[in-house]
Amino acid sequence: MDWEESFGNRLGEFLRAEQFIFHAPMNEHTTFKIGGAADVLIFPSSAADVAKIFRLVNEFNLPCVVLGNGSNVLVRDKGIRGAVIKFTEKFFGGMSCNGQRLTACAGAKLKDVSCFAADNGLTGMEFAVGIPGSIGGAIFMNAGAYDGEMKNAVAFVKAVTRGGEEVEFSGASLQLGYRHSIFQENGCAICEVELILQRGNIDDIRRKMEDLTLRRQSRQPLDMPSAGSTFKRPKGHFAGTLIDKTGLKGLRVGGAMVSEKHAGFVVNTGNATAQDVLNLIEEVKRRVHESYGVTLSPEVRIIGEE
Repeated sequence: MDWEESFGNRLGEFLRAEQFIFHAPMNEHTTFKIGGAADVLIFPSSAADVAKIFRLVNEFNLPCVVLGNGSNVLVRDKGIRGAVIKFTEKFFGGMSCNGQRLTACAGAKLKDVSCFAADNGLTGMEFAVGIPGSIGGAIFMNAGAYDGEMKNAVAFVKAVTRGGEEVEFSGASLQLGYRHSIFQENGCAICEVELILQRGNIDDIRRKMEDLTLRRQSRQPLDMPSAGSTFKRPKGHFAGTLIDKTGLKGLRVGGAMVSEKHAGFVVNTGNATAQDVLNLIEEVKRRVHESYGVTLSPEVRIIGEE
């Protein structure tokens, strides 16, 4: 019996057959629509599942990657060795509200969390209405837009350590900074997020969300696969502005292109490989540094076998 059969049998003891896929093409599970296959892709439905999965991958000595919606990652063409745990809306997307406290499971889409808050007359999550990620991924990256960020709303996070232990973190302990959280170092899988929001006027909240949605639609290439903003904001500058001023809109490498609508986005024109994207990122970095002396850093997480 090979490791896949043995591992699959063990997963089947606590997961349904639809909750794990061997040799899963990651282009079907990321917003970039790029990437080779993961050895095994697993969709947990509870923190207890996550704990069991971590203990199992440790027993089998497998590497393990944790993903939310897959909206801020580029999976390399050779795919991902070992296991990928993916938090999805289908299996891990529940939400509830109690007063000013909104609780969301890690796979809940940010847009849905934002709308759920609005439906309950809570303000503070309007900024997230157009961000394509999950709430878990948003905490992992301290997602933000239009002067809002997760740091301002998160009260508690329930997570699971790589050793399979369920733990809790206060919002203050998360070391949330620009596109950073403690989870990028400690490897814990975020399972549940509790937000504390403010009471607001439902009509005003929805009006603001509509305005931000229109602004995003008018400025960003939402009609093409991407991983959102490709580069972090360099100190004192905006990446998109520097790239635009360097004259790189429309620059292509294979199927990857600097968006003609917003230079801060690298998009998949339909048949891009991960290597196309990586080569384009390096070329953009080189030309911007040559022109302005500024070194750009990718915001997108690059994962998988080199």
